[in-house]
Amino acid sequence: MNDAHVVFDKVTKRFGDTDVLRDFSFKADKGEKVVLIGASGSGKSTVLRILMTLEEIQGGEVFIDGEPLWHEPGKPDKLASESYLRQMRTKVGMVFQQFNLFPHMTALRNVIEAPIRVLKMPRKEAEERARDLLARVGLGDRCEAYPAQLSGGQQQRVAIARALAMRPEIMLFDEPTSALDPEMVGEVLNVIRELAEESELTMLIVTHEMRFARDVADRVCFLDKGQVLEEGPPDQVLLNPQEERIQMFLSSLLDDHSRDS
Repeated sequence: MNDAHVVFDKVTKRFGDTDVLRDFSFKADKGEKVVLIGASGSGKSTVLRILMTLEEIQGGEVFIDGEPLWHEPGKPDKLASESYLRQMRTKVGMVFQQFNLFPHMTALRNVIEAPIRVLKMPRKEAEERARDLLARVGLGDRCEAYPAQLSGGQQQRVAIARALAMRPEIMLFDEPTSALDPEMVGEVLNVIRELAEESELTMLIVTHEMRFARDVADRVCFLDKGQVLEEGPPDQVLLNPQEERIQMFLSSLLDDHSRDS
């Protein structure tokens, strides 16, 4: 696990009687960009939500930087305390399908709130960093705008800046364009693409945008029924998949796109 930034070791996650992840094993190295694909219900988003400590696990172990996520270091029988989970959460940033911005706060306030409250960052430093990040996502001139004054694509870019403001080591993107109108998808994908090219962040991305996946991923993992069915370089998995299940999935995406157009 020397270079492994994220490790899932035989993880089981259930919702009721349904196993969403079954003996799920996976790892991402430091700085690696991994795209998770698969049909609805395959467990992709659950992987991200577990890393964000939004979902607990029923079996197996998860590690970040070699440290256990769900129990105290060196004490596998002792569940992690809330203070330990808070500390581990600071390593991870997440961008959701919905933007979840505070409607009564400007873009700038949305970005500085967590660094000031959670990281105890001085307000002046937080504001300087927030302005830099908003400029980085193409919104340097919209710092004082409220979410209702921004398009969906702009709101999602504020959400990306907000996640980056916490200085995470790992960035998670859960279908970041699925709530956007088609003409706004490209502007958000371009921001994520530039982030992948220019940063050393470890990135896990759930998306149905296959062209984007080919551009941005070091590795693509296809999940099916809570397990990794096939993984490898994007061209191998997306253009020459070995598993018939993946061929069917990719064909269904092509059919969806042709119907949309």
